[in-house]
Order: sequence, then structure tokens, then C-alpha cells
Amino acid sequence: MTATAVERAAMTHALEIARRGPRGLNPQVGAVILSPAGDVLAEGWHRGAGTPHAEVDALSKLTAEQLRGTTAVVTLEPCNHTGRTGPCAQALIDAGVVRVVYALDDPGAVSGGGAGRMRAAGVDVVSGEQAAAAQALIHDWLMVQRLGRPQVTVKWAQSLDGRAAAADGSSQWITGPTARADVHQRRAAADAIVVGTGTVLADDPALTARDGDALFAHQPVPVVIGARETPADAAVRRHPREPLFYAEHDLAEVLADLRDRGIQRVFIEGGPTLASAFLAAGLADEVLTYVAPVLIGGPKLALTDIGVASIGDAARLVVDAWQPLGVDMLVIARPTSIATSTSAVPAPADEKTSRNEGEA
Repeated sequence: MTATAVERAAMTHALEIARRGPRGLNPQVGAVILSPAGDVLAEGWHRGAGTPHAEVDALSKLTAEQLRGTTAVVTLEPCNHTGRTGPCAQALIDAGVVRVVYALDDPGAVSGGGAGRMRAAGVDVVSGEQAAAAQALIHDWLMVQRLGRPQVTVKWAQSLDGRAAAADGSSQWITGPTARADVHQRRAAADAIVVGTGTVLADDPALTARDGDALFAHQPVPVVIGARETPADAAVRRHPREPLFYAEHDLAEVLADLRDRGIQRVFIEGGPTLASAFLAAGLADEVLTYVAPVLIGGPKLALTDIGVASIGDAARLVVDAWQPLGVDMLVIARPTSIATSTSAVPAPADEKTSRNEGEA
């Protein structure tokens, strides 16, 4: 079976309203209820962990009489899991919905399988409608489910000869204003920005995402890793978001905690030591290198030891883009082998990798 023109239009709308929900532990999901004649009766979206799922939100706006014989159009397969809320698949069955059109299968081992449950109850089920658009919408959430941790982008700026600073430690500014503006746009797209205490003590960064002199509407959560104390008057403590401080250096544990806080995308720009630590641990999914056409020389390399003892051990990257930025160049690359298992990061308790993440 395929979706009708009316159902396709409803899916487009469901994808739009899904964006009203927050990024976090749970995916952004939208739902639309259609009458037997194809009229929109109700809509709903997920407002965050612990709140009704999109389908239940939409169902709650209608009476039992209104719901009989209806069609539900949902951006993600109705869940088959009981957490703080019951299974949406069963809620649709109980409501008298006779047809369900959804975009993506739920990847959760526990929460998936709602389509089979509904078909067994006699509901017509159509899957895959606008799957590419739905996948783009919750791409970061899906990656967290696959990796077992947030996605990690490691960024640094360097001279043409691979230096991150001059011999005296000065580094502002290696790159030009166009490159720096690009960095701020990428910060605004991240959920968290991570530095080490060394960077905080040396540069006192604000860790905000700025659009010129103004702040972007979305600000990443500032994260500081390191045993040294961050000064009480540090700029990061005046960030619009509450900073997170981690004294331990177990990066996998830090990422696990960030994941449990609903962080999906992490931006690392904490200097050579922290960047090298994430690369050495195999915890980098993307590398952004801003290269300026200047020569500095000296000992302040952009990276330190990443565990490469000989050329045969070199970390090989695939370059996705070479992007000119004014006089500078941005190289966007990714490791040829990115860990896809959850072994490096402890699995979240209570099946939190499911759609009911945070609701068990």
C-alpha cells in the first residue's frame, strides 16, 4: 500500500509541527489525525521526555466518536513500549484508528515493532512515507541511538605549518573573520561546546555562539573538562546556559552523561590537549580544521600525541569538503573507521536508547 495525496500532505504538516518539540532524549515527532473523508481533525507533537507522545497528544483532542474510522499520520513508527506512557500502537488501536501512515521505523529494540502490533489488530499500516525528510529531521537523535553517545565534532584552527599558537602562547587570531564567523554558526548548531580547563585559564572564552555582536537564539551548553578549578569570575560562568564541569578525564563517561542529559551533538574546541584526547580515544566523528595561510613555527602544535607510533598507525581521514573561507580554508573530514558500537560508552539504564528514552 502507498499513501494517498491527502496523507502525503498530512505527513508534510506532521514533519513541520514535529519541529516544535525540543531536541533531547526523545526524538521530535509529529502526528496528524484525518477523518474518513480526509479532513484534518487534530494534530500533536512530542514536547519532551515525560510528556505524551505525538500520537497520544493528537488523540487526546478528540472524542471516542470522532476517532472511529480515522487515519493517523505520524513521522515515526508508533512505539510498542510501556514507560511513563503506554504504547502508542495500542493507543491507536484502542481509539478505533483504522489506518496508520508513518515515515520511519523506530530503531529501538524495545520501542520498535508497533507496526506489527497494529497490523495484527487489523489496522492498515503504510510505512516509508517521506522517510528521507523524517530521517533528516531526527538525524542527530538516530545517530545517538547508533553510537550510544552524542556525535562529536573536533575543531581546531592552525597555521599552514600546523601550529595552533605562537611560542609565547598567543593565538588570536590565526584565522580571519570569515572563518571565525563560520565557527560561530557551527557552535549554534551544536547542543554542547566542550573545552578543557587549560583553555579556560589561558583564554577565558565565553563559549557563546555569536552572530556579529549579537548572540544566536540557540546557545550550546558550555562544558569544561579538567581537574583545575574554573575561576568564579570566568566568562563561561556568565554564559546564557548553565555550564557543566567534569573533573574526571574519562571522556567516555563525560559523553555518557551528556547523552543522558539529552545532548545529541558535541562541538570540541578545547585546544590541542583535549582535541588530541578525543582523537586518541576514537571518539571523533567529524574533524573541522581551519587552515590559515600563515607560518608560525615553534613548539605549539595543533595536535599532541594521538597514539601514532609509526606511519602505519596514522589516523586516516576521508575529506568530505574543502571550503574556502576568505583567505582561509576549512577542511571537513571524518575518520575512515568510526566506532559504531556502544561498548566504549556504558549503555543507558532502562532501555533509554529507545523512543521512550527518559520515560522508563
